Amino acid sequence: MSDLPHNFQTDTLAKILPVDALTVRLYDRADELTTDAAKITQRYLQNLLTQQETARVILATGNSQIEFLSKLVNLGEIDWSRIVFFHLDEYLGIDANHPASFRRYLCERVEEKVHPAAFHYIDGDTVQPLAECDRYTKLLLSQPIDLCCLGMGGNGHLAFNEPSVADFQDPDYIKLVKLELSTRQQQVNQGYFNNIAAVPQYAFTLTIPAICLAHKIFCFALGKHKAQAVQQSLEGAIATSCPATILRSQAQATLFLDADSASLLGKSKVKS
Repeated sequence: MSDLPHNFQTDTLAKILPVDALTVRLYDRADELTTDAAKITQRYLQNLLTQQETARVILATGNSQIEFLSKLVNLGEIDWSRIVFFHLDEYLGIDANHPASFRRYLCERVEEKVHPAAFHYIDGDTVQPLAECDRYTKLLLSQPIDLCCLGMGGNGHLAFNEPSVADFQDPDYIKLVKLELSTRQQQVNQGYFNNIAAVPQYAFTLTIPAICLAHKIFCFALGKHKAQAVQQSLEGAIATSCPATILRSQAQATLFLDADSASLLGKSKVKS
C-alpha cells in the first residue's frame, strides 16, 4: 500500500479516502471488500426499515456483484418482504431465460432466494422498446430510490452509460444505447457470451441522472483490469469521457476498491 496517498484513514477492514464528495473504501483483498459491503448494506436496509414501510433498491449484475449479492442474501436479518427491487440495464432482444440475461442473473441470485415484495425487471425482449422505457420510468419515479448498487466498467461506464452516450444532464431516466466494442468484448471475456457476434449491439440502461437520484450509491471496482478506469475516475477531470467520474460529485456515493483496482492511484497524474 506504500504507493497510496498518505491521508487514508484506518477502519476495521477498509482504508477511507474522500475524493471530492465521494467516499472511497479500499480493501487489501476482494473477499474483505464483499464481506464488508454486504454488512454495510444489511445495516443500511435494516435501519431504513425502522423508519419506513418499504425500501427500494436498484441492483446490478456482472462479476463484481456475484460475491457481494451472495453474502448479502446469506447474511439474513433483512425483511425482504418489504424490499422492492429494480435493475440497472438489460440487453435488447434477449429473453429472460437467456444465459446472459440480467433478469435471469438477478432472479436466480436474489429473487428466488429472498422473495422480495416485488422485483421490477426491464423487459429486454419487448416489441415496443420505447414504451418499455416509459413504463420503467414511471416505476422508478413513483417513489424515491433508497439504494443503487452497481459496478464500474473497464472504460469507466456506469450501467451501460458508455463514454459515447453518457450524459450527466440526461433528460431521460432509461434509454436505449448502442454498446461500445470494448464493452461487448468484456462480456465475452467474462464468459457471458461465446463470441462477440453473439453479444447484442443495443441495450436498455438507466441513465446517469437516474442513478444519481438514489439516496445511497454503492459502486464496486475489483481487479487489475479496472485499475485504469479507477485511476481516471478518481484523478481525471469530471467528464463523460469517463462516466464514473460523476461519482465524485455525489456525497451519497461510496466506491469500494480492492488493492488491485487501486494499484495505479497516485503513481501518475491522469491527464484530463
